[in-house]
Amino acid sequence: MENRETKETRKITIGHLYPDLLNLYGDRGNIACLMQRCIWRGIEAETIEFELNDEIDFSKLDIVLLGGGSDREQMIVCRKLKDIQQDFKSYVEDNGVVIAVCGGYQLLGKYYRTEEGMIEGLDLVDLYTAQGQGRLIGNIVLKSDLFETPVVGFENHGGRTFIGENTPFGKVLHGYGNEENSGCEGVVYKNVIGTYLHGPLLPKNPQVCDWLIARALERKYGSGELEPLDDSQELEANRYIYERFVK
Repeated sequence: MENRETKETRKITIGHLYPDLLNLYGDRGNIACLMQRCIWRGIEAETIEFELNDEIDFSKLDIVLLGGGSDREQMIVCRKLKDIQQDFKSYVEDNGVVIAVCGGYQLLGKYYRTEEGMIEGLDLVDLYTAQGQGRLIGNIVLKSDLFETPVVGFENHGGRTFIGENTPFGKVLHGYGNEENSGCEGVVYKNVIGTYLHGPLLPKNPQVCDWLIARALERKYGSGELEPLDDSQELEANRYIYERFVK
């Protein structure tokens, strides 16, 4: 009975950074997925949206979402990033959970070099991005060491990201990934995932969503145990994508 009461009082607070500017590929779908998979398990969930001029208290956040935006919107956001960099860095180094998608993934690094100029990043992870010739567009399938099930999605990016010695999110089975020649996609650093995958990412890949929730619960409560959900439809869709593009 005591364990049950503890589970019922668990709460996750999600911080959605700058959704008015970084929501190009429907990142609110990722928020909805995080919220719903918590609620189905009896975990209280709250999302706080932060606009550019809002103060962010990272100590009150369990998961942070940094979504995608155009180069112009990233330029606007980068001016604000200097104000939050130290607090955001401390949150990451203290195993705070972050999911950063496309433009948000690029902003995790030191910089993004574009034809219009240099976009300074948060320097949370040792990586950088440079604009390449043409865009990398299409369906993508990954094999990630974090999961038994493949990770699937859609990529559409002009930047090429170089992660150095960091751990990639996954090995590319179909598609492009970070850049044409590396054979890998995304980055994993502590409890941070950076990736180019849209879809949105989390509704297509409930295993990734649950990894984020579990890491947040483990950090906050000492246990990331999650009750299983019926993901049969999602797994069927995942298998279809895998068999269509890989097998």
